[in-house]
Amino acid sequence: MSADNFPLKTLARYDDDTLTPSRVVEYLDRYIVGQDKAKRAVAVALRNRIRRKKLPADMAKEISPKNILMVGPTGVGKTEIARRLASMVQAPFVKVEATKFTEVGYVGRDVESMVRDLVDSAVAMIRKRMLTDVQEPARVRAEQRLLDAMLPRRGRKISSVPDFMKVFGGMSDDEGNGGEESAEARKNEDTRGKLLAMLKEGRLEDREIDAEVEESSVTGIPILGASGMDSIGINLSEMLGGMLPKRSKKRRMKVSEARRIFSAEEAEKLIDAEALSREAIDKAQEDGIIFLDEIDKIVAKSGGGHGPDVSREGVQRDLLPIVEGSVVQTRYGPVKTDHVLFIAAGAFSGVKPSDLIPELQGRFPIRVELSPLSWENMQEILTEPENSLLKQYIALIGTEGTEMNFTDDATREIAVLASKMNAEMEDIGARRLHTMLEQLLEEISFSICDDVRPSIEINSDFVRNKLNNLVENRDIRRYLL
Repeated sequence: MSADNFPLKTLARYDDDTLTPSRVVEYLDRYIVGQDKAKRAVAVALRNRIRRKKLPADMAKEISPKNILMVGPTGVGKTEIARRLASMVQAPFVKVEATKFTEVGYVGRDVESMVRDLVDSAVAMIRKRMLTDVQEPARVRAEQRLLDAMLPRRGRKISSVPDFMKVFGGMSDDEGNGGEESAEARKNEDTRGKLLAMLKEGRLEDREIDAEVEESSVTGIPILGASGMDSIGINLSEMLGGMLPKRSKKRRMKVSEARRIFSAEEAEKLIDAEALSREAIDKAQEDGIIFLDEIDKIVAKSGGGHGPDVSREGVQRDLLPIVEGSVVQTRYGPVKTDHVLFIAAGAFSGVKPSDLIPELQGRFPIRVELSPLSWENMQEILTEPENSLLKQYIALIGTEGTEMNFTDDATREIAVLASKMNAEMEDIGARRLHTMLEQLLEEISFSICDDVRPSIEINSDFVRNKLNNLVENRDIRRYLL
């Protein structure tokens, strides 16, 4: 099966034998050029998760994930590999900059915040799925609320005959009211039935109604935890178990807008909050992926031992229990990090992976080195991945009624110039292509609205005329990426 015929929804079902390492690599090849060693490493780590779930529970809990350390310059695909892997298997994913845990040389934010962010990601993922599952009953409820807004149900009229007189006199309700209420109710229900049919046919979408819309009566209040901890928002209405009534306000709106609001409100009511929390915590614990970027920025240089280096080592020691496996308290309940997969990445240009504290090194047993991008890789990045850079720019200009084409020699020239600038300046990898394409197409993007042309061809001469001055002029390059 080719990558194009391997749909994303099939990959999401990774509890069976469909998600093999070779197919994971095949999928990643659709979006990331090269870096085969890194792709193989994450594919094996993912497959080991599936294998662990098939083992007996007593053995499965002893098997910890094989965390991965990616070493390579910026812009070569480290983050993209982790992000695509998470989206492919529908796993909760959080990208964290390790430098955010330091502030002016001192330990800053609480490292446990990344686990709370992971749980929030899992909650959002499960909530979205649950909302999809209850769309049909929510739609039915929303239609009934629309009917109530257009034609309120008639309540029972208060009987003019006291109840005790009915008992002694043997008089029925219908006799006391002369049967008027039953006739009125039947007429009301007939009218509602006709309105419901018109609603389902979409004939009342532009009709304006006065709708009762809920609004939150209590907002989340940030509660500060222990020293250095991030704020944890607590909703008082959740704490009080819904005892506080929700306020509502009447708004004048069209049926189409009211239908959308009512459907969303009714869907939220149909979700079991406790089941949502349980499933999200389980999802985060078993399938969560945390990507620790810029981990080399918290590594002390060899021979250090004072000043900021001490703080960096402190951050590593704070990260250690999270990576090793610990329990983190979140607003949804305690979360164990024993089986969360950690993928760390860094350029390690001024330091080495061996400069990490030994305990943390041991928690990243798989190390892969990502190679710098050659000009051939740059050309492939421009043209081959799904929704590549060139395809994006061609689509953007296409919205103006102009068909833009790049010749093969043009893409080669762009790649060669980008590779040359990376070699002579800071190597920022494929991100260099963004700046070069913006410079290359700036005039076209600006003037195409006023000077619409049926087609534009970008060739190597056009590329050289636009970019040679940028590449050759060192004074300009000091201010441009």
